[in-house]
Amino acid sequence: MMLLMLLIKVQQTMQEIASEKPLVTVLMPCLNEAETLGTCITKAKNYFLHHDIDGEVLIADNGSTDGSQEIATRLGARIVHIQEKGYGNALRGGIANAEGRYIIIGDADDSYDFSDLTLFINKLLEGYELVMGNRFKGGIKKGAMPPLHRYLGNPVLTWIGRLFFPSPCGDFHCGLRGFRKDAIESLNLRTTGMEFASEMVVKASLYKMQIAEVPTILYPDGRNRSPHLRSWRDGWRHLRFLLLFSPRWLFLYPGMILMIAGLLTAIILLSGTKVHSLIYSTTAIVIGFQTVVFSIFTKAFAMAEGLIPDDYRLKKLLHFLNLEKGLICGIFLIFMGFMGSLYALKMWESNSFGFLNPSQTMRIVIPSVTCLALGFQVIFSSFFLSILALKRS
Repeated sequence: MMLLMLLIKVQQTMQEIASEKPLVTVLMPCLNEAETLGTCITKAKNYFLHHDIDGEVLIADNGSTDGSQEIATRLGARIVHIQEKGYGNALRGGIANAEGRYIIIGDADDSYDFSDLTLFINKLLEGYELVMGNRFKGGIKKGAMPPLHRYLGNPVLTWIGRLFFPSPCGDFHCGLRGFRKDAIESLNLRTTGMEFASEMVVKASLYKMQIAEVPTILYPDGRNRSPHLRSWRDGWRHLRFLLLFSPRWLFLYPGMILMIAGLLTAIILLSGTKVHSLIYSTTAIVIGFQTVVFSIFTKAFAMAEGLIPDDYRLKKLLHFLNLEKGLICGIFLIFMGFMGSLYALKMWESNSFGFLNPSQTMRIVIPSVTCLALGFQVIFSSFFLSILALKRS
């Protein structure tokens, strides 16, 4: 009886060991990479073997037609088929299907060395949730990166990313990076194209994840065909994502500059003679105000949808500036504009509706119209913010 129980216990233990997930998944997005895919898979597998690491190689195939799938199967890699085209789609599908606790992603063009992943794995085991490669610290081999990307595209986009977001990363677009699977899945990454690389870094920074950098060498890729990357198109997609994810820089700061500049200019013009220029300054105030409101709309929506972490300062502000206060403020501005317009009408009436001196009447009419416009903007903006704040499941 004791022997039987011992055998059952051993069998259960063996089953548990057999069912354990691998520690590391090397994930490679693939679209017609037959020339270099075999080399990348072999390097990753040999690394696992030589360092006694329980790992798997997963190929997120995005519809290859050049035999890449057969190469991956022959070399013992696992394949997940991703129907939706795009770099981001391939990686999101691969991450969802990866079995490793940690995932290391890299291009399948042999531009990164999968035979040396120790720096990434060590940092992950230390507790970092995202480990970024940095090609500018590790070295870029001759011919590995076009001059446009090396001296303009990557440095500028990385500088903008670090300016907009509190990120320690010095190379936002390095294709070799490692992360803890559950941590990245919690970010709910959504982009489908090349901007996926920026989204991962930005959201990890916003959610204050533990991020580390390691030097990474970039080699010339081993393909004879041109890369899938399109410099200007994909560069714009990265820049557009950074702007859309930063309402402060896209809306708030430009709006505040317009409002302040317009207000100061209007004050100066009201006491001078060039009254017609007052139209431009008050227009700047109206546009600036609407731009600032756009920043609040955008951030409130992004917080409600879980795209960015909650900003408690904005929540307190919105709690204070509720619909009722917005309506009162808007009605007051409309009243001021109406009274100013009525005063200008009385001036015209006193002149028997004849010729008026523009330098006198415009100083009253233009600010009055501005108050009317701002009043209606405040009212409708308050209603829209209240709609965004509605509770929904």
